Amino acid sequence: MAHLPGGVVVISTRLGDEYRGLTATSLVSISLDPPMVLAGLEKESATRAAVVEARAFNVSLLTRAQEFIADRLAGRAPAIDPRWRTLPHHLGANGIPLLDGCSAWLECRLVQVHEAGDHDICVGEVTAAEIGTGEPLILWDRAFWTLTN
Repeated sequence: MAHLPGGVVVISTRLGDEYRGLTATSLVSISLDPPMVLAGLEKESATRAAVVEARAFNVSLLTRAQEFIADRLAGRAPAIDPRWRTLPHHLGANGIPLLDGCSAWLECRLVQVHEAGDHDICVGEVTAAEIGTGEPLILWDRAFWTLTN
């Protein structure tokens, strides 16, 4: 599976005053009308539990300059605080955090959850989208890459 390239995103949600987030490479566009995406979230993760409870999540598509954030939210770097005071972010219209400086952002309403082994497939209807700047971060062969023309 390490040879399957994937865009690196942060899936985030909010429960009360606490934010949850994790790094993922399993984001897939599955419908244009209505616009929908799916994300595979580990069943045991606090973020998956919060997404299901909140019925909403946001997606921040990371850039090459955000490798540390990818590692941090994947658990390979120091943990974050529950209010994300040390991560540059802003809140989407849905009140869920979006990371600053990304190449794109999506705000999603959770519409379906399907079991898939040790993960759940969370299907979200995109309610807002925005394009940022920078080359998207890609994970391939357990290393970070970017697109080149």
